[in-house]
Amino acid sequence: MHKRLRLSHTQIIALGFFLLILTGSGLLLLPISHRPGTEVSFLDALFTATSATCVTGLIPVDTYCTWTLFGQAVLLVLIQIGGLGFMTIATGFLLLLRRRIGLLSRQILTESINRTHVGGVIRLAGRIFRVTALCEGLGAVLLSLRFVPQFGWARGIWFGIFHSVSAFCNAGFDLMGIREPYSSFVAYAGDPLVILTLSFLIITGGLGFMVWDDLARHRLDIRRWALHTRAVVFISALLLVGGTVFFLLSEGDASLAGKSGPDRLLSAFFASVTARTAGFNSVDVAAMSPAGKFMTVLLMFVGGSPGSTAGGAKTTTLLILLACSFSYMRNYRTNTVFGRRLPEDSLRKAASVFFTNLTLTVGATLLLCLLQPLPLLDSLFECTSAVGTVGMTTGITRELLPLSRVIVIFLMYCGRVGSLSFAAALAEKKAPPPITAPAGNIDIG
Repeated sequence: MHKRLRLSHTQIIALGFFLLILTGSGLLLLPISHRPGTEVSFLDALFTATSATCVTGLIPVDTYCTWTLFGQAVLLVLIQIGGLGFMTIATGFLLLLRRRIGLLSRQILTESINRTHVGGVIRLAGRIFRVTALCEGLGAVLLSLRFVPQFGWARGIWFGIFHSVSAFCNAGFDLMGIREPYSSFVAYAGDPLVILTLSFLIITGGLGFMVWDDLARHRLDIRRWALHTRAVVFISALLLVGGTVFFLLSEGDASLAGKSGPDRLLSAFFASVTARTAGFNSVDVAAMSPAGKFMTVLLMFVGGSPGSTAGGAKTTTLLILLACSFSYMRNYRTNTVFGRRLPEDSLRKAASVFFTNLTLTVGATLLLCLLQPLPLLDSLFECTSAVGTVGMTTGITRELLPLSRVIVIFLMYCGRVGSLSFAAALAEKKAPPPITAPAGNIDIG
């Protein structure tokens, strides 16, 4: 099939996600998937399946109140496959069955986890599986310690597993509708066990597979870390700390009003963590100050790190653009990060990713405002959340018109496949021009 259709690796990945979404939509439409008395349209099923597969978390209907245990299990499978990538899942099963993995599968797997070379990719896939099982298993146990006393053994364990997988995959789906529909983890805002466990899973899932591999080999010996690992850890820590401090300052009289000092710190930290594509919330997003909402938009736009379960323009994109701007202002001839020179191709790719995500976000925001009278900041928040596969919302998801929902579905799909990869998948391969165009100059700034 690959040879006959001549699909590129990126196109195969994009098609795989598309087929997975359609399969999930069909399963969610089955009567066994939704609770008696609830009506689920095809658009509701498609929106929810896209959100789960693209590990976003935006929902048109409450997850617990709408979907049965079977429907929730379908969502969990979509989240797990969407978070790790279907090729990673398939490779893991082949490894368990001790089956041989061909060169084409290795190449597609390399593309799906954003690795630059094929060598050692199968060993890395095995390590990804082990780390995922360890983190999700530990998270499920810790969360069950809280949920079992509240909801009973069977439901408490299921809640622990579901939320652990959802958090690690940065999906943002929750079953807290058992308390109040669309409430997320507001009831647990002051619970360190739940909030810190979810935060650990979100951060770990958002670091990226390459970082896991490097940390597994070199532990805490920073001198031996790869440049990519140093960059990811540095910018991630900076965004987490900076976001926490900002929310403490901006939300004192808004979404954090009435909370004690420790609870404020915990909620501000979680707001900074979850805005990086996780999608949970422990405070009412609609009650956030305009400054807090806009900071959340910025964090959602940046997102997680390359080759991770997170989305967004990526932390390394931000770091490269900042490093290049700094080098230009200092009149340096080369762009450097941590004493290492960056190739020109890195800047071109970072600029392309940033501009493509920005174009999608701004364009979709304008369309939403054109289609229905929504507040500008709320529309921008929704579109950034979709492109960054975050899942946070100010509450307008359920108010979207059918065409507006289709736009958000498209944004979530592009955000998970990768906006730049999606554009490349649609582009026709053309031979390079036989001659180089003459040089020209355009004034900038």
